[in-house]
Amino acid sequence: MIYKQFKDKKLSALAFGCMRLPIKNGVYADIDEQMAAEMIDYAMKNGVNYYDTAWGYHDGNSEIAMGKILSKYPRESFYLASKFPGYDLSNMDKVEEIFERQLEKCQVKYFDFYLIHNVCEMNIDHYLDEKYGIFDYLLKQKQNGRIKHLGFSAHGEIGVIQRFLEKYGQYMEFGQLQINYLDWEFQKAKEKTQLLTNWNIPVWVMEPLRGGKLASLASEDEAKLKALRPDESIPAWAFKFLQSLPEVTTILSGMSDMKQVEENIKTFAEDKMLCEKEMQTLMNIAECMTGKTKLPCTACRYCTSHCPLGLDIPELIRLYNEHRFTEGGFIAPMVLSSYEKEKLPNACIGCRSCEKVCPQNIKIAEMMSDFSVRLKEV
Repeated sequence: MIYKQFKDKKLSALAFGCMRLPIKNGVYADIDEQMAAEMIDYAMKNGVNYYDTAWGYHDGNSEIAMGKILSKYPRESFYLASKFPGYDLSNMDKVEEIFERQLEKCQVKYFDFYLIHNVCEMNIDHYLDEKYGIFDYLLKQKQNGRIKHLGFSAHGEIGVIQRFLEKYGQYMEFGQLQINYLDWEFQKAKEKTQLLTNWNIPVWVMEPLRGGKLASLASEDEAKLKALRPDESIPAWAFKFLQSLPEVTTILSGMSDMKQVEENIKTFAEDKMLCEKEMQTLMNIAECMTGKTKLPCTACRYCTSHCPLGLDIPELIRLYNEHRFTEGGFIAPMVLSSYEKEKLPNACIGCRSCEKVCPQNIKIAEMMSDFSVRLKEV
């Protein structure tokens, strides 16, 4: 197992994400605890020492299951992370109640790592509003030793993350971002990583396989990778990409069966960083994958000066590209939840003034209409 130094701790470069534990009969809330225990036992014996759960995972049952399973091991043999569930605004005034319950569910007296969860457009104002006392309470728990290290996770845009860091950045010991070779450019993961680096904040990675999209590729893309490394599995390429980023400390992988655990541990047995040619091959594959559905907006912003409603058309196109590629997902709706009603895609009146000045000849009015329909289906 590869280990990375974090302060006085050596963290396994592979972290066990507990959002996708094995389940029974296809029911997300019904965790197969026996199978999960076998998987975690194998992970523990093979050097994985970081386990990441959260209040909402498996409809609230992930923390309970992990508490039962990890209670069999000496407390000093593993690092446990959980999170404050700010993705639900009704939780904002319940930080003490939730934190105390999380300790009970996980059967521990402290969390090694605790995150202010999913900083994004929807909740940034609430997180920054001191009346909820979220940060003050969590900082107090850190001072009392019930949180060893305090950090945050974010799916929000760079501007949102910047706002959060301007208020709390000096207290954040680590930041968790969605990073993978597809999102390195597509979701601006590169810029987000650089932002944390500028703040001297170590980077944790979530969604290394992009929800499974990078576990298998089109046959022609797989052939390109096999030509470079015949013995490397396709999922391993995604992990090797992240292992090649010096900013990354640990990489969370949600594992649902023993085969995934075994293969991931094999991948993390040694550092085999990508060379420049291999890295460029992955970037080309990512561009091809997103390019099949992506509207070619260059954000020249000629369109915005001709929109009578002042819509942020380049940003809406970017969100449309994400939503269309993902075939739904939460990112676009999450970002748009912070928009005024008159700035949403369905506000477009179809005048096509923007299209007359678009150098890429994008059918913007049609995009707005399609985006509105797709959002209704979420």
